[in-house]
Amino acid sequence: MARTQAADYDERRMAVLDKAAELYAHSGFHGCSIADLAAACGMSKSLLYHYFASKEDILFEIMDGHIGALAEVADAYRGEADPVARFGKLTHGFLELYADASARHRVLVNDLDKLPEERRRHIVDTERMLVDLVAHTFGEIAPALSEKDARVRAMLYFGMINWSHTWFRPTGRFTVDALAETVIDQMLGGLR
Repeated sequence: MARTQAADYDERRMAVLDKAAELYAHSGFHGCSIADLAAACGMSKSLLYHYFASKEDILFEIMDGHIGALAEVADAYRGEADPVARFGKLTHGFLELYADASARHRVLVNDLDKLPEERRRHIVDTERMLVDLVAHTFGEIAPALSEKDARVRAMLYFGMINWSHTWFRPTGRFTVDALAETVIDQMLGGLR
């Protein structure tokens, strides 16, 4: 007989992902056992396995959920006709996600190599799509740029914002919007 799901199944599953992201961000994927995660979630290992088949599945869902949210930002603004406005909206959207999901972003940046090839490829393909969109946007803003130069600038852009999780604190005196405007100013200034 199949085990029934509790009414709060999805909420509890998300709580496990949130706790796992915090633990993996702090200790690394290999530095946190299933027993550690179960204890942090206040549940048994067997109950944890009711929500996820493996520790690797948890890691993948953390990354896939985060990169999927970034892809949703990209999809929301991809159709913006003005490339400068598109770039601004993308930057604000990406940085808002980074600020709200620091642990998940840290896991994505630090533990991608812990996924098996097929799952890693899925994440990397989405990352490439994001880079391609920004590179294309830069090419529209500065048509004199070669495709290669636009891509280099897109990689510099992601290098700049991807590591903001290591120092940026949303509760500090510098807001997410102020950070986004600074990034926009820096990148657009380099395209002029």
